Amino acid sequence: MRRSLIAKIHVARKDLRLEDADYRALLSRVTGRASSADCTTAQLDAILAEMKRLGFRPRPARRSPARPLVRKLYAIWNDMGAVLTAAGSRESLRAFVARQTGVDAPEFLDDAQAVQVIEALKAWSQRIGGGAR
Repeated sequence: MRRSLIAKIHVARKDLRLEDADYRALLSRVTGRASSADCTTAQLDAILAEMKRLGFRPRPARRSPARPLVRKLYAIWNDMGAVLTAAGSRESLRAFVARQTGVDAPEFLDDAQAVQVIEALKAWSQRIGGGAR
């Protein structure tokens, strides 16, 4: 919890474009400490509240755009599992993805690579009669 609060404070500092001296002055004014690492959780919350008062607006964490495509990729693979000799194991999928794209795991694919693998899986599924989505 502390680590994530400290990380948020540093994001806020960057977003507010605070120079080091201004940042240290804010810490000293709010908590009496010179470093966020020396603060308690309550003090870190107070620092973050002050930064929000100064204009910091936290943004929601961004999710990888390939996530829905990766889920689709896994769904197609699982549908094909019954007719595959490797029974649709994760290791087999990783090997297939590596052969298709050079990327070690489906989670690391970008959108274009994920679409490429999905289309290859669909074609393979049609050839073996496994049905595709």
